[in-house]
Amino acid sequence: MTRPVTLFTGQWADMPLETLASKANEWGYDGLELACWGDHFEIDRALSEDGYCQGQLDILAKHDLSCFAISNHLVGQAVSDPIDDRHRSILPDRIWGDGDPVGVQQRAAQDMMNAAIAAKKLGIGVVNGFTGSPSWHKLYFFPPTTNEDIDAGYKQFASQWKPILDVFAQQGVKFALEVHPTEIAYDLVTFERSLDALGGHEAFGINFDPSHLIWQGLDPVKLINRFPDRIFHVHIKDAATTLDGTNSILGGHLGFGDHRRGWDFRSPGRGEVNFEGIIRALNRIGYAGPLSVEWEDSAMDREFGASEAVDFVRAIDFPSSNHSFDAAFDTDGKNGEQS
Repeated sequence: MTRPVTLFTGQWADMPLETLASKANEWGYDGLELACWGDHFEIDRALSEDGYCQGQLDILAKHDLSCFAISNHLVGQAVSDPIDDRHRSILPDRIWGDGDPVGVQQRAAQDMMNAAIAAKKLGIGVVNGFTGSPSWHKLYFFPPTTNEDIDAGYKQFASQWKPILDVFAQQGVKFALEVHPTEIAYDLVTFERSLDALGGHEAFGINFDPSHLIWQGLDPVKLINRFPDRIFHVHIKDAATTLDGTNSILGGHLGFGDHRRGWDFRSPGRGEVNFEGIIRALNRIGYAGPLSVEWEDSAMDREFGASEAVDFVRAIDFPSSNHSFDAAFDTDGKNGEQS
């Protein structure tokens, strides 16, 4: 049996959930991964209003859609980031408050705990998101950055996230970090270091998204192979590098969609991600969760892209085999019986 195909609603938060759900049904999706912004899923209302969660589920059911995960990326970013005015643009007023960095981080941490409780009320087992990072801005080691500086960053991250993850564990919900530049983990080495800092916490895993890996020069399949038991959710998203000798992999301070960039996101199937290898790896580890389209392509109409993407995902997904292809030639009965 192939996996459900869902659409992440983060890039559609300007559209009422009812409207998006209707469109997603027409395009052929099985469900929506609800972003915790816009009116798609509001954590504070989920905890304070009786019937709120069921109401959101009723909207989805009306359009024959399910929900397997919610995503609280924007608030999660503020838990471990050094807070500045940029965060004001992504945070709700109830989290930003007066903008005092310590208060912002504390309110963001509480909201992530509440996300776990809200997810359980909604009847799902995964919350996707970001963590922020005390260390990302020290990526290039100049002015000189010591090992002690980086160690301190992971220690701070662990002190902020262990209490959050304890709540997740209590609720029976998993937190899936989107391994991503600007987060505490952006490649295999840093995810392993993050996991170690947390003492291998059972609730901490990966929202696998290959688009953030390939432009760094990483093989996304190796992340699956290295952490098979930590793949809690999967995004289908594509990217392409366009290095031409005049630009760099660092982006040149150019916005997404600028043709001068050294890389950019693409609609699934129109970039450089080897989805064939990814599906085979997911089959190998027994991943049966959704394949969630996170659609971003600055050069394409988003409704055209979302409609195209669901067909692409269905075409690339295939179930794992339960027997050897050459079993018919086995004469000792180990792989199959002769008829």
